[in-house]
Amino acid sequence: MYSSGWPAGAAEPRHGRGRELAQALSSVHGAPSQLASLSLAHCSSLKSRPELEHQASGTKDPCPEPQGPSLLMLRALQELDLTACSKLTDASLAKVLQFPQLRQLSLSLLPELTDNGLVVVARGCPSLEHLALSHCSRLSDKGWAQAASSWPRLQYLNLSSCSQLTEQTLDAIGQACRQLRVLDVAMCPGINMAAVRRFQAQLPQVSCVQSRFVGGADLTLTL
Repeated sequence: MYSSGWPAGAAEPRHGRGRELAQALSSVHGAPSQLASLSLAHCSSLKSRPELEHQASGTKDPCPEPQGPSLLMLRALQELDLTACSKLTDASLAKVLQFPQLRQLSLSLLPELTDNGLVVVARGCPSLEHLALSHCSRLSDKGWAQAASSWPRLQYLNLSSCSQLTEQTLDAIGQACRQLRVLDVAMCPGINMAAVRRFQAQLPQVSCVQSRFVGGADLTLTL
């Protein structure tokens, strides 16, 4: 299903760019309870309806109910790819990403995703095992300090090119995500090799730490 930030061998996305979004959502409208996997990667025009943004802001003014197909119908969804859906905001994700059974999620290349969005995703999707957040440059240690404890089942995590992260994020992940097996912190200038080695000592079951160009080094630790 996933094509960006996902382990080798994953299937290619089944749905295309912005003009195919309506067709993608309408195709699941007839049988939402059965759909387990959905890719909307690179749908650059994808955004929540104005009324969803309005509701997520906490205002008390009445809003009309959403009309037509919605991701919220897909209660059985286990895999979702929103890579490069660049118009999605924290408010969008807060209203839409409410999938307690979701196992795999890609939010890579979302320029508007901040620590607040990371925390609401953690609350709405607590069963994640695979998570890709590469090139989300607004994420910081503060967000991970709050979000990490929501993901005890996490096994694969891609944080490559998250430029604000430091070793504090590694500490938070190491304490909370005890089932982690693969971590990618490539191109994270705030994470040096000493921090990577401390993390590996903290979680010896991690089989691969991708850390290319971290702190000027080039290293992949594989056990």
